[in-house]
Amino acid sequence: MQRTKVKDLLQGAEEGKEVLLKGWVRTKRGNKYVNFIAVNDGSTINNLQVVADEKFSEESLKDITTGAAISVVGQLVASQGKGQAYEVQATSIEVVGKADPETYPLQKKAHSLEFLREIAHLRFRTNTFGAVFRVRNTLAFAVHRFFNEKGFVYMHTPIITASDAEGAGEMFRVTTLDPTNPPLTENGQVDYAEDFFGKATNLTVSGQLEGELAAMAFSDIYTFGPTFRAENSNTTRHLAEFWMIEPEMAFYDLKMNADLAEEFIKYIIRYALEHNREDIEFLGQRLAEEDKSKPQQERQEMTLLEKLEFVVSNDFERVTYTEAIDILVNSNHYKKKKFQYDVSWGVDLQSEHERYLVEKHFKKPVIVTDYPKDIKAFYMRLNDDGKTVAAMDILAPGIGEIVGGSQREERLDLLVERMKAVGIHEEDLWWYLDTRRFGGCPHAGFGLGFERMVQFVTGMGNIRDVIPFPRTPQNAEF
Repeated sequence: MQRTKVKDLLQGAEEGKEVLLKGWVRTKRGNKYVNFIAVNDGSTINNLQVVADEKFSEESLKDITTGAAISVVGQLVASQGKGQAYEVQATSIEVVGKADPETYPLQKKAHSLEFLREIAHLRFRTNTFGAVFRVRNTLAFAVHRFFNEKGFVYMHTPIITASDAEGAGEMFRVTTLDPTNPPLTENGQVDYAEDFFGKATNLTVSGQLEGELAAMAFSDIYTFGPTFRAENSNTTRHLAEFWMIEPEMAFYDLKMNADLAEEFIKYIIRYALEHNREDIEFLGQRLAEEDKSKPQQERQEMTLLEKLEFVVSNDFERVTYTEAIDILVNSNHYKKKKFQYDVSWGVDLQSEHERYLVEKHFKKPVIVTDYPKDIKAFYMRLNDDGKTVAAMDILAPGIGEIVGGSQREERLDLLVERMKAVGIHEEDLWWYLDTRRFGGCPHAGFGLGFERMVQFVTGMGNIRDVIPFPRTPQNAEF
């Protein structure tokens, strides 16, 4: 007999027929005459009720406890009770895998998100994380769908690299050398010439530089893969391992880049709203309950669904960095010294500044452009004023920066000059400079942190709750 998923059974396609259902028990309630078993198989946030009448002895049902895996044969019928349209009248129930109620940690009660992070291998079985990771799955599919429809080439860039695209230096070293007794050079430094790759290598912080190489042949490419930062930040916004989406487009300028990023964000949110509305509604209810315990001024002005619908149906605000600084300096928030970090032209905007612009001033996503060159990466195109670069960040409510991008510096002399200024040797990036020497052209791209996007769509407050197994300082469990 062919198994049918809970999602399909709840739509009633098999009504009146004998069906085979397999899943995990969420709850069991009843008496000696009838038992009601809520079963979920992960295909939907909703459970399917299985009715076990008096022909099932108490002994035969004793191992049907929360968390147990069961296989049910029965007839799908219209439900007589409230809360569900259909239920299965069981004719046979087999316990496939037991779950001892004395030791199974996910009993029918509220669990804190902190506790669930400690049992990340089991938290998928909760309603909250079931919803989060179904939404994550849909968003990932929508990413590929969007770029495929636009004719982009999906490019796999290396996980192990010898370059540091961001110039931050916060990288995980990849080596096969003996950590207790590595070979040394004459001046006492570790001799990476004897390492596996013959040079110092690390886990990638970005696929952008390699993506630019591909864009110089295919015009439009994108990457979507894991990236790594050895940044000792134990916050709700940072991970040591996270996923990045990085498109790179030849013959694009900054405005075209920003237009594509806005279209992309709206597309994948709209796709999630169309395909995971029940999950998002559930997460919205959870967020509303969470809000009730907060002071009035910290509560969300819109529900999760309203926020997402608002984003997809309104144009993003666009301001220059200079205009953003003026707004912040002239704000009552600044005058009343409510910002923790100072605001002046030339500073890197902090999360509190970004969120003020988005949540208090404009009340919508904001694209900030033309940042000072000294706070941005070496590859960003220098503007005619000599002080700013053709960079853009997209700021989202509740999170801050969600996208960072720029038009790339295609002029070889200016790129080399900038590399020297920040201490990057030409010989280390000879291959990158070749793209300017041979058929170079204006081009642009951006990076979207996938986990921050998932956070935005699900309303989850901690980035550790939107990636299956978070990697953070002092934590590499599972």
